[in-house]
Formats: sequence, structure tokens, C-alpha cells
Amino acid sequence: MAAGDLAMREERGARVLLRFLPFLWPAGQPVLKLRVAASFLLVLLSIGLTTLVMPRAFGAAVDRMTVGQEAAVSIAIALVLAFTAARFGGVLLDNLRNGIFETVGQEATRRLSEQTFAHLHQLSLRFHLERRTGAVTKVIERGSKSIDIMLYFLLFNLAPTMLQLGIVAVLFWTQFGPGLVVATAVAVIGYIWFTKAMTDWRVRLREQWTEHDTSTTARAVDSLLNFETVKYFNAEGREQQLYARAVERLAKSTVKVETSLAWMNVGQSLITNLLMAGAMAYTVWGWSAGRFSPGDVVVVNTLLSLLFRPLDMLGTVYRTIRQGLTDMAAMFSLLDTPAEVVDRPGAPALKVSDGHVRFEDVHFGYDPERPILKGVTLDVAPGTTCAVVGPSGAGKSTLARLLYRFYDPQGGRITIDGQDIREVTQPSLRAAIGIVPQDTVLFNDTIGYNIGYGRDGATQEEIEAAAEGASIDRFIAVLPDGYQALVGERGLKLSGGEKQRVAIARTLLKNPPVLILDEATSALDSRTEEAILDTLNAIAANRTTITIAHRLSTVIGADQIVVLDDGRVAEQGTHAELLRRGGLYADMWARQQAEREMQEAAE
Repeated sequence: MAAGDLAMREERGARVLLRFLPFLWPAGQPVLKLRVAASFLLVLLSIGLTTLVMPRAFGAAVDRMTVGQEAAVSIAIALVLAFTAARFGGVLLDNLRNGIFETVGQEATRRLSEQTFAHLHQLSLRFHLERRTGAVTKVIERGSKSIDIMLYFLLFNLAPTMLQLGIVAVLFWTQFGPGLVVATAVAVIGYIWFTKAMTDWRVRLREQWTEHDTSTTARAVDSLLNFETVKYFNAEGREQQLYARAVERLAKSTVKVETSLAWMNVGQSLITNLLMAGAMAYTVWGWSAGRFSPGDVVVVNTLLSLLFRPLDMLGTVYRTIRQGLTDMAAMFSLLDTPAEVVDRPGAPALKVSDGHVRFEDVHFGYDPERPILKGVTLDVAPGTTCAVVGPSGAGKSTLARLLYRFYDPQGGRITIDGQDIREVTQPSLRAAIGIVPQDTVLFNDTIGYNIGYGRDGATQEEIEAAAEGASIDRFIAVLPDGYQALVGERGLKLSGGEKQRVAIARTLLKNPPVLILDEATSALDSRTEEAILDTLNAIAANRTTITIAHRLSTVIGADQIVVLDDGRVAEQGTHAELLRRGGLYADMWARQQAEREMQEAAE
């Protein structure tokens, strides 16, 4: 890796770490701070027992086991009991610490997950159209898991290991001389250098593995979400091949990651065992020279074993922290993604009195180089129905997205009762608008839940009344589970007409003053369309309604019809007026009537 890339990676890791550290000491959470302090106190007590008490007790017990001290066996036994008590105490304190701190870690995970989830809902429609859902959910999952693990390792492994190294160095210096301290320091520095070098290599392999893992998950989710499309084109084999290639790449990447781990473990073990061999040989030599007792040999062995335990974990800790920083950087990147549509500070709520909707010289394009709307002006009087028709790509559905403020226009403005929708809060704007879309997507829950989604807190009686208004109550009544019947993934257990009626029912439950019907019947057969149209006309009565339609026969009763062509208003008037003009609308009408006659003749 180039030095510049490494420096950038380390700088990015430092920024993520600084952003993460406040989770160790949560602001405004005194109870959680108390838990952190109590947990660290237990860490100190555990280190004291295992590093100061346990080795000395064991060494003293061995020294009491020399010839001529058989009468003092009770002291040796007491020292052995002290050793085992200290060992058990260390285990007890560590587990108490884990139990006390668990709430801190889970609370941090909860807060970060909620922040990310809430922010995703604030991002623009453009973001969600451009990102794969499976990849985004994987980023959230890995980032949420990382924060709990990072908290644990930083507070209970990395910091205690440094403290334990210091204590061992002091004990070796005072009891065994500077030579053993220097040897230990050299071995520890070599171990850390080797671990860091290997881990940096493994992190690069791990990042490649993460990309393959994310790609594999996204491939599977995307394929399963489009289950019907796969069946339509008999593409099961193609999808299996694509998934097999993704899994094969993931498997090869996994082999590299695991093989590199094996080599790192071998190198770490070599360094630690060389230190153990040298230290033990030095102590035995000192015993032969009369400088050390047999118990000192045990003390050195025990201290080095205690030191090696966190050192053996150091590689795991470093790898985990590096991977955690990578995962959290991806999650923080989601959090830092700016929302395309934001309310201005202090924006008031929309106040709807009549429901008068106006588009005033609106210009808009999803891509600045490709404008969709080129100065559209519409005036939808309160309580009337305005139908918007035109060729595909003319910008009809874009009007609905702009009115819902999924995007802001690049020029002109949109008003409701004289209020520019960019100057009011988005929640109040969307509360005033209901929509029945062309493709209704339902939650994988009950039919009652999907209808009740139209208004939070709706009672069962209100849900049933909305179902009756949408003429779906009889269908629900014959279902074995009634309103508790599951609709399946994206509502696939329901027919197109049934899904549309659910959409109508939840719009009725919402009871908005402004209604959008976005090609609500274009995907239905003629018989179902006629039945749905009767229901739609009923709910549109006395509401300001914008109907976006492809089939002109569905909008002949509209108060006004606006014909869009190439992003501009080409014609405007009632059905009869537009036919008399003989323009684009008349041509479209004649063409659709001819197609309908040919279809009826074929039947």
C-alpha cells in the first residue's frame, strides 16, 4: 500500500475513533456513566488480584514446599487457597464487569441504529433509487454490531493490557532486574510490530471480503425481491449462475482471510514462546546461582502467562478495532449523507383551508443535463379534479413526486392555498396529501395493519369503515383470518385489484384534503378497472384531486384535463373541448379508441 493511502486510512480511522469515543462516556446519561466507572473499577480490582496476588501466592506456596518445612504445610495450603481464590475472584469480577457494562454497549448500539434508520428515512428518493437495499441494511447491521464490540475491547482489553504491562515491568525490575524487563519489552515491541504489519495486510483482505459479502447479499436480496420477474423470463438458471459467481468470489476471499490468520497466529506464537523460553531459562539459571528461589520461577511463569493472555488477544483486538473502524466509517458515511430536501429552520406547518393547488412555471430534471419539466403551470381549483395525461416520459408522475416534495423544483414554485411547499414542514405537507399509486407496495404484515398504516392510532372500527369505503370489506370477510390475514412480501398474496383497494382504504383512513391518483388503474384489467374507478370517483368527491392517467377513458369526467408533452403543457381544457380542438389529445383519444375496438374485435 502506498504511504499516502496508508496515511489517509489512518487519518480516517482516527476521525472515526474520535467520533466513537463519546459513546464510552455518554453525555447526559449519569446512570450509564456510573456503569462505565463501576466496570472500570472492577477491571482494576481484577488486575490487582490476578497480577499482584495470584503469582506471589503461588510462588510463596512453592517456596514452602522445600525440605525441612513440612511442619508449615498449613501455610502452604493457605497460600494455595489464596492463589485459587484470587484466580476465581478475577473470573468473578470480569463477569460482573461484563454484566454491568452490557447496558452501556446495547444503549450505544440502540442509539446509533435509531439515528441511522431515522436518517435513512430523511434522505431523498434519489438516494434510495440509487442504492441497493440489501447493501444498505448490511452496512447498518455491521456498523451496529461493531460499536458494542469496540466499546468492550477498548475499555476492557486494550486499556487493561497496557496497565498490566506496566505492572509486570515494575515487578520484573524490582524482583528480577532490568535484563528481564528489557527482554520482555523487546519481545512485546516485536509482537506489536508484527501484529500490526500482519493485521494491516489482513484488513485489506478483510475489506475485499466485506465488498464480496455485501455484493453477495445484495445479489440474493435483489433476486428474491424480483422473484416474479425471474419466473416471467425463465431466468432461474441465470440468477443461480450470477449468485454462484458471487458466492465463489466470497469463498476465495474467505480462504485468503483465514489463511492469513493462520500465518499470523504462527508468528505470534513464535515470538511469545521465544520470550517464555528465554525468561524461564534466565530464572532457572538464577536459581542455580542462588539468586532466585523455586517460587520465583513459578512467579515469572505465572506473570508471563498472564501477560501472554492479553497479548495473544492483542492481534484480535487490533483486527477487531480496525474492522470496527471500517464498518463504523461506512455507517457514519450513511449518517453524513446530506438530505437533498430539507426544511428551512423555523418552517411553519402547512395550513390547508380549501386545498387550492398551483404549479407555477415549474422547471425540474432528475439530471441537470436532462430536464423533465420545462415551465409547467397548473391551477387545480379547490374540490375539483385535474387529469394530467400525455405520452410516456412527458413528466406526469414527476408532478406527483414534486407535490409530495420528494424533490424540490429547480425553478418556479408549487403552492397549496398560496403557501410555497418549500416553506412549510415536510410532515405537515405529506399529512395533507393522499396517494393511490400505480404499483401499491404493501408491508409483509396483516391486511388490517396495511390499511391502518394510513393513520397512526386508527381504531379497528375506523379500519373496517375504510375497508367498506374501498369495497374490500367483503373480500376480507371471507378470508379465514379476516383482518389478520398476511399479505405476503410486498403484498404478493393479493391480486392487483385487491392491492389497489387496500391502497384506497388506507387513503380513505388518512382522509387528506388533496388526493393524487397516479395511474391507479393502468395495471388492471378492464372489468377490475371499472369497479375501482367507481370507488376512486367516490373518494375524489369534494377533494382537490390530481389524476395522472395513461388511458384517457378513465378521465373524461375530469373538471379539466392537462396534456403534457416534452415537459410542457401542450393543451388544457375539458374532454369535449380538447376533442373539438383536434390536437394532441384528440390524436391520443382516436388512437386508444382504435386499439380498444381492435381488442374487442379480437375477443
